[in-house]
Amino acid sequence: MNNHLKFSLIFSLLLVSATYSFAQSTISPAKGFDHDIGNMISMLENLRARIIRSVQDLNQEQTDFLLDDKANRIGAMIMHLAATEVYYQAYTFEDREMNEEEKAKWGVALSLGDEAREEYTGKPISEYLQAWTEVRSKTQELLKEKDDKWFSKKTKGGQMNNHFAWYHVMEHQANHMGQINMLRSRLPE
Repeated sequence: MNNHLKFSLIFSLLLVSATYSFAQSTISPAKGFDHDIGNMISMLENLRARIIRSVQDLNQEQTDFLLDDKANRIGAMIMHLAATEVYYQAYTFEDREMNEEEKAKWGVALSLGDEAREEYTGKPISEYLQAWTEVRSKTQELLKEKDDKWFSKKTKGGQMNNHFAWYHVMEHQANHMGQINMLRSRLPE
């Protein structure tokens, strides 16, 4: 068996092992939240834990790895997840878009691309994870103040309800979790 095949097999086994170690057999509401909101928190936190587990031990070279000139670094994607959550905090809790201060802080991460490839390099993975942790703490505080009636309420513009907006945040995280895991599989040995 060649080295590349051995590496691929070992990586696949580690990925499956990591996935099963965070597997849930039930979804149940997080304590202190209304039922549906608590279930959403449970799912958001499960995804977040799986993403953190997959990146928390990356060294600087791995954190800054760029697959090609169109890809994003893992650190930038973590910041993108945080920025998306900030966007939906403003959109669902305050019925507004990001303000200028939020755009200045999170706009590059929200958009990714060339600017993000420049900005999100040279920082340890822990810095990106800490930023996301702070955003998630605020999300939980804000959701704790709401009930399932609010969760069913239509957002500004009436195209979706708050539940769907936060479902979108969750599916967005799942999408980027796949990208992050693909990038991890391509890290130089």
